Amino acid sequence: MFSVVSRRSPGNLLPIAFRRDAVQSPPMVKGQKVVCINDKFAATIRALYRELPVKDNIYTVREVYLGREKIVKGGDTATVGLLLEKLTNPPDPFHQGEQELGFSSERFAPLNELPDEAAAVEDAVGIGQWVPA
Repeated sequence: MFSVVSRRSPGNLLPIAFRRDAVQSPPMVKGQKVVCINDKFAATIRALYRELPVKDNIYTVREVYLGREKIVKGGDTATVGLLLEKLTNPPDPFHQGEQELGFSSERFAPLNELPDEAAAVEDAVGIGQWVPA
């Protein structure tokens, strides 16, 4: 489970995401590709949402936000929520700002992709192929 802790700096609060088991996990960011690892939803969730992610499908992160737990429970931790491209849902009925219903980041794993430069080189050369010198 991801937690968010704030460290005070002069005039700012800086969120720092980490796993409860103290293993650093890379934060998810807008535009990142992720793969769904958990598509088991309770009946009440299925009734609220129009579209749900499917296990092993790849999605692009549209938005990253802090879940309501931080505000409602007033604790030091919050769930990191995601909105995904190509999946749109109605507003959260419990959110005053009518934020769209999103998904816990714990349902997704970052997809390991080659950076654009490495992908271009791989396409041009072909991994594992013989290239004349």
